[in-house]
Amino acid sequence: MEQLKHECGVAMIRLLKPLDYYEKKYGTWAYGFNKLYLMMEKQHNRGQEGAGIASVSLTNKPGTEYMFREKAEGKDAITQIFSRVTEEMKGELLMGHLRYSTTGKSGLTFVHPFLRRNNWRAKNLCLCGNFNMTNIDEVFRFLTAQGQSPRIYGDSYITLELMGHRLDREVERLFAEAKAQGLEGTAITDYIDSHVEMANVLRTTMQHYDGGYVMCGLTGSGEMFSVRDPWGIRPAFYYRDEEIIALASERPVLQTTFDIQATDIHELKPGQALIVHQNGESQLAQIMPAQQLCACSFERIYFSRGSDCDIYQERKRLGELLTPAIKQAIDGDVDNTVFSYIPNTAEVAFYGMTDGFRKLHGDVRTEKVVWKDIKLRTFITDNSERNDLAAHVYDISYGSLRPQVDNLVIIDDSIVRGTTLKESIFKILDRLHPKKIVMVSSSPQIRYPDYYGIDMARLEEFCAFRATMALLKQRGMQQLVSDTYEACKHELQKPKEQMQNCVRALYEPFTVEEINQKIVEILRPKDMQAPIELVFQSIEGLHKACPSHPGDWYFTGHYPTPGGTRLCNQAFVNYIDSLQK
Repeated sequence: MEQLKHECGVAMIRLLKPLDYYEKKYGTWAYGFNKLYLMMEKQHNRGQEGAGIASVSLTNKPGTEYMFREKAEGKDAITQIFSRVTEEMKGELLMGHLRYSTTGKSGLTFVHPFLRRNNWRAKNLCLCGNFNMTNIDEVFRFLTAQGQSPRIYGDSYITLELMGHRLDREVERLFAEAKAQGLEGTAITDYIDSHVEMANVLRTTMQHYDGGYVMCGLTGSGEMFSVRDPWGIRPAFYYRDEEIIALASERPVLQTTFDIQATDIHELKPGQALIVHQNGESQLAQIMPAQQLCACSFERIYFSRGSDCDIYQERKRLGELLTPAIKQAIDGDVDNTVFSYIPNTAEVAFYGMTDGFRKLHGDVRTEKVVWKDIKLRTFITDNSERNDLAAHVYDISYGSLRPQVDNLVIIDDSIVRGTTLKESIFKILDRLHPKKIVMVSSSPQIRYPDYYGIDMARLEEFCAFRATMALLKQRGMQQLVSDTYEACKHELQKPKEQMQNCVRALYEPFTVEEINQKIVEILRPKDMQAPIELVFQSIEGLHKACPSHPGDWYFTGHYPTPGGTRLCNQAFVNYIDSLQK
């Protein structure tokens, strides 16, 4: 319902046969680009602010271009960049990226891939990724202490420069090795191009980072790689046969693009890199020691495509596990209850919820109560009028329940800020005059910011946090707020590895139900008639439904990396400081 932006989607292809093989077999020189296009379109959900592609040719001669890149902004960026692809750009290595900004930085400059040029093929580096780093200031200081001067302060550019620096050192190592073997001229170049060890480059680069990432890259000499963070926060899947090696952020993308089964696809493990060498040979290398698995549960709840066989079942399970709490909220009156969902991402959880009630009760009444219209656009600049138009993004099915008789249970995948509920959903649902509205979230209360690639960086954005602060004020517990503020400042003086998340103390005095009731008070529109009750997924239910994705820091405050804990403490300090200005 409240669209969360997510950073980002990646797609990579390595063609393992000579290029004319694909033209003869598939009837087009653009076989690789066609597959890349399909992979990116199937991940369009992961980024609509911009897109970019890159290719590397292993056969182009000196004096001709061998490394190509195209970028564009906007929701039609994929179409734009592929319309510019020409036969001159064909190559054995292809890479694509879809971008959502979570840092507020926009413009073509910040659209991936990023390219670092050099006259030596092996020193050319093209980089893209699904990542957000929590310690970019530390990495920036590390680079500048070495005498470097990055042109832009941002995790993408700084990563490009750091990895490019390490790639330079790898090439220089090989140059010395080749000279020691008595090689001269182009023989040295050939030796370097065929002996680059990207594992060395990745190990000496990624050891400096704290964050969630899948980092992907191409070199001018023909190396292709993708490396996943040691906590497994961000996802990556790959496939290999005799013709291609491909990698994407989501498994169904590979299934659809190459018409294969889920069992043919492998998930990149935490801290692991898939490396494809110039000669087409591939390897899996452990770049960083794997840490405690914290794969992002929001991927399963919301971001990844529900067409994945496991995600589909997990989302159904999330809905089904809510059945007892919903039954309690409607006082067991299933006969006089209509069940529905907020389109479109909550639909699968809705199936699970209704399956759960059918097991208990038999048949239940379901309706498509809410419809999502196209995004309304307006030239009106007055904020109040804009908000009024925005409230009409959703509409209802009039006559879908009996006024004053039927309860309405409506499920969404998550309730984050609550803005859409307050400005739109509750108002239109009240027009149906339900006896009671039970608003259900298939995820738990979102209480803490995310720093690994989701645009949830400020505590005050969350309705659960705002409700908790209101409860603290209402009950005269401002001392806890002051103590937490001082505790956060104290923690920020420690080495980040020793920090504790002090913000968690704010929630400890209250039950989930107490916070739910206050959220309702905050979000309930004026003049609304129907009673509202909120039902959130439990933490236990989340882990039961998604056992292989235990990352839950946005719900529990247990951050997988020290950088996340540090930034959460800093977020509360920033919040209190902003109130005092």
